[in-house]
Amino acid sequence: MRVFSLVAVIFYALSALNFGLARSGGSARWMRVGLTALVVGVAFHGIDLVVGSLRAGNLPVGNFPEALSFLAWLTALAGLVLIARFRFAVVGAFTASAAFVALGIAAMLMRRGKLVLPAALRSGWLPIHVTLAFLGYSLFLLAAGVSALYLVYESRLKGKHPFPVGGPPTPSLERLDFINYRLLGWGFLMLSLAIVSGSIWADATWGHFWSWEPQESWSLVTWLLYAALLESRLTVGWRGRRAAALTLVVFTVLLGSFVGVSLFHPGKHGGSFD
Repeated sequence: MRVFSLVAVIFYALSALNFGLARSGGSARWMRVGLTALVVGVAFHGIDLVVGSLRAGNLPVGNFPEALSFLAWLTALAGLVLIARFRFAVVGAFTASAAFVALGIAAMLMRRGKLVLPAALRSGWLPIHVTLAFLGYSLFLLAAGVSALYLVYESRLKGKHPFPVGGPPTPSLERLDFINYRLLGWGFLMLSLAIVSGSIWADATWGHFWSWEPQESWSLVTWLLYAALLESRLTVGWRGRRAAALTLVVFTVLLGSFVGVSLFHPGKHGGSFD
């Protein structure tokens, strides 16, 4: 593990721990420490990605561990924006934990040596396409986390179980539902742009917009599922508990396809190139 990614893993773990202490009824100081640790973790993780980019000559996403590391960084960064935008510190524990687990797994799977990308992937389209796709995945991940919080909070309210005193303010169910909707909308936009940019890149490189390889096919399936989820909210009026549950179900499909395809049949979208 490179030293910067090691430091990032440590600070992500500290952030998750402190956010958890704040959520369990600790003082607001734990929340501030957790937020600071998350910022430091994102900074060191970003430095590690810059170093990897300089070594690879492009965005370091040539195999599954590198892609997972980049996804973890985008998730942590998006989580910080979510906390700042909506004053939504309660999501910090989920964000930091997800980044810690993802980067930890990536670090354990990472191999030594320089990864050389094929000529077809050494393109200016690579950072555009991958960043849009992974940013969409990150927003969907956060939407799943918010949905899980919604279900937990609703269950506690129905069971008349009080929340611990002294932790960060508990958002209302209506606010959680609204934030979930916004995350789904922006994630869907990013995924749509990623598919469009990937199609343009594929046509310029291989002479066709679409080849129906596993990653492309599952991206289309995921896009259709999230489109149906958003459509159900707009037309059928599925909100609240039902929307939260469906968000988790669709994200499970996304997670399974991302891990499965990346590890077992990456095709033109990754693999061991060195």
